[in-house]
Amino acid sequence: MPTKLLPANSSLDHLKHQAKDLIRQHALREPSIAQRLREFHPSLRRATDQEIFSTHLTLSEAQLAIAGEYGFASWARLKHHIEKPSLSDNLALPHHERIEDAIFRHAVNLIDAGDVSGLSLLLKENPSLIHQRVLFEGGNYFRNPGLLEFIAENPVRHGTLPPNIVDVAVILLEASPEHTSVNDTLGLVVSGRVPRECKVQTPLIEVLCKYGADPNSPVQTAVLHGEFEAVHQLIRWGAQPDLPILAALGKTEDSLKYLPLSDSGQRHLALALASQYGHTEIVRALLDAGQDPNRYNPPGSHTHSTPLHQAALAGHLSVVKLLVERGATLDTKDVIWQGTAADWAQHGGKTEVESYLRELFPAGPRSRKDNAG
Repeated sequence: MPTKLLPANSSLDHLKHQAKDLIRQHALREPSIAQRLREFHPSLRRATDQEIFSTHLTLSEAQLAIAGEYGFASWARLKHHIEKPSLSDNLALPHHERIEDAIFRHAVNLIDAGDVSGLSLLLKENPSLIHQRVLFEGGNYFRNPGLLEFIAENPVRHGTLPPNIVDVAVILLEASPEHTSVNDTLGLVVSGRVPRECKVQTPLIEVLCKYGADPNSPVQTAVLHGEFEAVHQLIRWGAQPDLPILAALGKTEDSLKYLPLSDSGQRHLALALASQYGHTEIVRALLDAGQDPNRYNPPGSHTHSTPLHQAALAGHLSVVKLLVERGATLDTKDVIWQGTAADWAQHGGKTEVESYLRELFPAGPRSRKDNAG
């Protein structure tokens, strides 16, 4: 689920009121509140709606969830960001300009410039640099990257990569970064548009896998972002597709074979992905197997929305009709922008889908959605 952008002149008192509102909303047992808590309260990530509503939500727990919604690991970190901001807390700056450590920032500048010789020399002079990390907060990923993660240009900082970025990657990999950093970098590469647009996504996947990255670790991330060429590359390097991946790829026959062998979590994710990418027969099979079309999507799959929201946004009319026929409610709103599936279709310019949904559910004001999906 995307994190919220913290306003420039945020008030801690206002955020405290948000936490109190969350407690009141929790008492009303709204499914969207359960979804927010599941996403942003660490101890509730695998809890059911019933388990969440049965939990006594204290003010400190509500504050923790509010902090998570804004991309902070704790209420204390959010409080520090507001009361004693530093350079790294300036969310208006691109990430490399928020780095306070001069040597680390110089290394990132060398990466961005494709300066292989300068980077090699700096790493020889500062061998511990390859294991150093920087702390970024206010987002839902790239919170604690090492040097290697900066080769992916994800999040976007410049909108381009140097032509020799693979050579830069090798220099960093030869310096023996932590294995988690190699895996995290692969996840950033396969889910980022800049590596693909610069035609270096495939060679970066290859070099990272050669240096030990696990091709299974980022497959779901690549699928979620529609980076299907990256998905196929990961499979070539040994990634094993499961039901959700097969459902996203539209592999109907293979999906039907895997369906009886898959657990409820895999089926839930498969329904979300098959709906997002318009694979009607796979959606039908999952519904036949008992999947609920009204559940919010699971972690790792646009958790602020339902399968109907995603199908409507993408304009998959046959999937939309099937979900509605199987009981998908038309007035369910997404967690962030409070839009119905019809609103999402409107935002995506899918007029045929929007007309179909509006005719079925004309009542109620249309929610304005400037950032759907």
